[in-house]
Amino acid sequence: MKETILAKYGEIILKGGNRPRFEWMLIDNIKSALKNVSKCRVTIRQATIYVDGFDEDKIDLIVERMSLIFGITSVTKAAVCEKELPVIFRTAKEYLKDDLSAPCRFKVEAKRADKTFAMNSTELSIALGGELDDAFPEIVCDVHNPEKTVKCEIRENGAYIYILQNRTEGQGGMPIGSGSKATLLLSGGIDSPVAGHMISKRGVTIDAVNFFSFPYTSDRAKEKVIELAKILARYTSKLNLYIVPFTKIQLEIRDNCPEEYMTLIMRRFMMRISEKLARKNHSKALITGESVGQVASQTLAALDVTNAVIDMPVLQPLIGMDKIEVIHRAEEIGTYDTSILPYEDCCTVFTPKHPKVNPKRSDVERVESVLDTAALEEEALAGVELIEVYPD
Repeated sequence: MKETILAKYGEIILKGGNRPRFEWMLIDNIKSALKNVSKCRVTIRQATIYVDGFDEDKIDLIVERMSLIFGITSVTKAAVCEKELPVIFRTAKEYLKDDLSAPCRFKVEAKRADKTFAMNSTELSIALGGELDDAFPEIVCDVHNPEKTVKCEIRENGAYIYILQNRTEGQGGMPIGSGSKATLLLSGGIDSPVAGHMISKRGVTIDAVNFFSFPYTSDRAKEKVIELAKILARYTSKLNLYIVPFTKIQLEIRDNCPEEYMTLIMRRFMMRISEKLARKNHSKALITGESVGQVASQTLAALDVTNAVIDMPVLQPLIGMDKIEVIHRAEEIGTYDTSILPYEDCCTVFTPKHPKVNPKRSDVERVESVLDTAALEEEALAGVELIEVYPD
């Protein structure tokens, strides 16, 4: 008995004449994600992706990796056999014996994508259901409220059999590379990794920028950010992480600007430096993790002040979410446990006691004007460290 992997995709189906381009992007992403797992063959027919030719002991790992690929809605292991009724019956009984040996309610759903097959979908469902009912006396047919649904798909290249409830849900969204490129401001907190994941789900390739203030932030804080980047790379296959030395800028702000403006001016530097890195690396937008009113620097007035310094779109997918929603998302994508590790980032070590909540652009510009912003930014950019991050 031969086992294979089937994957379904959703939104790509709606792309009309451009659909083949998105399908081939998705196939390329699958091959990239699996290249260090096992040799395999990836093909696409009738809105279904087929993966076969892999090492049998790698099948569960392949399913896991594929479930993290944007564009895929579900992944399942399936038995494949010839499109002959006796072979289908025999294969189904053998492949499903572990699932159907214990008492349960079941039904069969057959789909005849190959119209040359003798039976139609309803006839095949009834015939296969009868065979399974006879073979496994503990199960009971219940077409309205089944606990297990046996799927039998008759396709051009064979018959595929699996249990619907055993499939693994995918990420959905669009294939990476189909939505251009953006640059994520990645801190060590909960919010920014979630923002990066949400924008990546729309097919956007992402780079990441982190601002590092040694010795005020430790090497462990840097390692934490790298680990967050590795988790995001599970979904994107690769991520370029740019570490920007930020200590001198923060000290200049601390020594020359009123304390209540420190966070705002610091974030304006971050936005300008990130924009320069983004344009150098052909990104079309920045991504940040702000949520309106979550902290003092995320009031609408504060966001206006910080976003005003760049001439590039700023994508803020968390803007209307509350913290509980963001935490749930972080738990789902696997970043939460790393984000809450107690290693401070540069945003927290220089936090003013009473930050400005409703700043005016003119006031912030006046306070910031005492700094040689161009020289400070140029020096920081000269010290940028690039880390190419791959998933573990």
